[in-house]
Amino acid sequence: MSFERIQAKLKILADAAKYDVSCSSSGSKRSNSSKGLGDATGMGICHSYTEDGRCVSLLKILLTNHCIFDCAYCVTRKSNDIKRAAFKVQEVVDLTINFYRRNYIEGLFLSSGIFKNADYTMERLVAVAKKLRLEENFNGYIHLKSIPGASDELMREAGLYADRLSVNIEIPTEAGLKKLAPDKNREDFIKPMAKVKNEIIQYKAEKKLIKSVPKYAPAGQSTQMIIGASQENDYQIMHTAHHFYNQFHLKRVYYSGYVPISNDTRLPQLGAEVPMLRENRLYQTDWLMRFYGFHVSEILNENHPDLDLDIDPKLGWALRHLHEFPIDVNTASKRMLARIPGLGLKSVGKILHARRYRRLNWDHLKKIGIALNRAQYFMVCDSKHFEKRDLTAETIKSLILQNGQSKYTASLSNQLRLF
Repeated sequence: MSFERIQAKLKILADAAKYDVSCSSSGSKRSNSSKGLGDATGMGICHSYTEDGRCVSLLKILLTNHCIFDCAYCVTRKSNDIKRAAFKVQEVVDLTINFYRRNYIEGLFLSSGIFKNADYTMERLVAVAKKLRLEENFNGYIHLKSIPGASDELMREAGLYADRLSVNIEIPTEAGLKKLAPDKNREDFIKPMAKVKNEIIQYKAEKKLIKSVPKYAPAGQSTQMIIGASQENDYQIMHTAHHFYNQFHLKRVYYSGYVPISNDTRLPQLGAEVPMLRENRLYQTDWLMRFYGFHVSEILNENHPDLDLDIDPKLGWALRHLHEFPIDVNTASKRMLARIPGLGLKSVGKILHARRYRRLNWDHLKKIGIALNRAQYFMVCDSKHFEKRDLTAETIKSLILQNGQSKYTASLSNQLRLF
């Protein structure tokens, strides 16, 4: 097939893949052996940037944008009048290897519309990964999208060749899914997730006994929810995420703001895009759940169903629980220190280390790099001088927002001076 034809396919299928945000990853330990191609050891692969600021890239494409389903929120739905294309298995393999050799990419993210049926599509996704591993000896990162409803046999094989697997649950609630994708069944999303979870557990147990047992999906599995296509509030969204983290041991849940693509009356009107700030607040809440010891019900509940877009969720929680503060940094537990607004886990670690040698005051905290612009309202230390302690939640919020706006204005002024 001509280069022009492949290029045309790539343009269509790479553009169609941009709506899936669940391709960032880390944690894979697949090392290069036998003089093969690529190496995912120790650093993982991300769609954009690693923690140290290094930009990495994946070849992110669909195998095809043909689909048998007519989901209202999906650009590749069968009723949508768009250009259609499909890669052959070998074409994806050749693209991946050629792009890697040119140093364009460090791995592959491969998804697909569903054509014919789930097993037919999943079989071809697995065939790509299998050819890359066994025929091309490719040891770079591979992320495969699990097709809802795919058989257990195919899901087991997929995990032997892919570093990460993911199946998108698409809409946060079952009611929302039935409204916007009536042909789909929530159980079809659950089945491959459960299979992957069980296989990961089994392979880890077997590897403890037999070192030659291969790795199975070493970077785990993830999922994605579309936010704003249906009318779920943040409480419903985060409780769904909490459920999937607990039940299926997911590495990540991704939150993708709906981009209006049609005039379907079931969907938000064209131009009513989900604010990026809402996505950001959901990710911050997700972070608090996974790393800061918060239960989702502490941040969101029926009386407080949506996140405050003006402030981050940890600050919002603290302002609603002022009776928990101020916290003495010289005696507080790690768990409570992590609940102080403005303190990240690195700052908590610095405090725990420093207070082993002396009682800390404000000067000590500043010297070890603790940012006090928000934290100062919620903690005390070994110092007699401090702001008044009779501030209300509204006053503290106003002061913090005012301080943040002042910093933004100062930063903008400094940038303008450069021109």
